[in-house]
Amino acid sequence: MNRANDTKPARALVLCSGGVDSTTLLAKAVKLFGAQNVVALSISYGQKHLREMEAAKAVAAHYGVEQRFLDLAAIFADSSCSLLSHSDAEIPHGAYGEQQDITDETTVSTYVPFRNGLFLSSAASMALSMGCSVVYYGAHRDDWAGAAYPDCSPEFVAAMGAAIEEGTGGELRLEAPFVNASKADIVREGLELGVPYELTWSCYEGADEPCGECATCIDRAEAFAANGVSDPALKR
Repeated sequence: MNRANDTKPARALVLCSGGVDSTTLLAKAVKLFGAQNVVALSISYGQKHLREMEAAKAVAAHYGVEQRFLDLAAIFADSSCSLLSHSDAEIPHGAYGEQQDITDETTVSTYVPFRNGLFLSSAASMALSMGCSVVYYGAHRDDWAGAAYPDCSPEFVAAMGAAIEEGTGGELRLEAPFVNASKADIVREGLELGVPYELTWSCYEGADEPCGECATCIDRAEAFAANGVSDPALKR
């Protein structure tokens, strides 16, 4: 049931991690609604480094949008996910396909338990309070293939979208325009939009330069290569 009206949203909230996908989505939102009508929400969840948060700040400043911050680290205190600062687990290197048998449909060690469900619930509350009528979420096909990150899948997006619309009386909706797109597709659109990818950060490690060996670095490199360009972040 869709009780929201079909007019263009007056304000939009974008989950903004500082990576390729959410930055491209932020650029789309700014083009659609104007920077003055877009809010970037960046969430800390107890990750091992702050590079992605620094990137999110740089991206928001570039586009001149309002930015809000939220710290949800305490919720993941008992998780052993390798991305979290309290975890002793090493962040795995190699592509996602090397970390799991895709046919087994198992999550990878960098899956933070229902993180995106929590993020979207929090974003919905904030967006509604701020007078927004849409929340944008940058999930894409490469993340949900083989159930590596099940909280990125089309089924998850549909379920969360229904919950948000129902739970807000139709005043707020969820949109994930990249959910069936590859990262290469996203980069292609971002290049057309002039996205400042040199400001973004995707690597799971927190060194001065991307490691080039973790799964997200590999996916990112392949996405830029598929578009015939090198990753601008490597030229900093």
